[in-house]
Amino acid sequence: MSFLYGSSYIFVLVGLLVSLWASWNVKRTFKKYSQYGNSKHVRAEQAAQMILRQAGITDVRIERVRGDLTDHYSPKEKVLRLSDSVYGSESAAAIGVAAHECGHAIQHNKGYMPLAIRSAVIPAANIGSKLSYPVILLGLIFGATGLLNIGTLLFSLVVLLQLVTLPVEFDASNRAMKILDDSSILYSQELNAARKVLFAAALTYVAALLTSVLQLIRLILLRRRR
Repeated sequence: MSFLYGSSYIFVLVGLLVSLWASWNVKRTFKKYSQYGNSKHVRAEQAAQMILRQAGITDVRIERVRGDLTDHYSPKEKVLRLSDSVYGSESAAAIGVAAHECGHAIQHNKGYMPLAIRSAVIPAANIGSKLSYPVILLGLIFGATGLLNIGTLLFSLVVLLQLVTLPVEFDASNRAMKILDDSSILYSQELNAARKVLFAAALTYVAALLTSVLQLIRLILLRRRR
């Protein structure tokens, strides 16, 4: 058991390195394809508006949000927020990201079940993220197996959220690429650039899940050792 427990640190380190690589890779890929404009000279927010309108969605606002790659869609507010590096850009990379967020808006509009599940899991996962390690630390200090069990269970909610996030993100990217192709907003090489950016972004979610799963394994081994 001690061998397995020590080995878990290696797995967690590998997961962390993969996560760091994925984060670096998406930034590098986005920067690279930010140099590729689109032939129609459509800005990302204009492309997003066209996509939403084509999908029959008229009640979603498009706003600018500070930061780089902080783009997101808020189902509760029905607001699609594009980051400084995307809003106003004509690059294939920026339009790909905007289309991806439109994919989430379309999921919400159509009642896509995995998105609803993720939205339902988020509050519990936020609690798990905040309380899991303090509870586990108390369990270690007082030698309380019950607290270790509770802390591990709380952290498993974080893993659950990341697990249900994967199909949501991949589906949004698939919708984005189909929309961009069908609407001819981007042409062949431009579509390929957008696809590479979205694939790099998807890898960050895979890496985050891998890191969390490995961390959960370490916590389970820690609990058994105690």
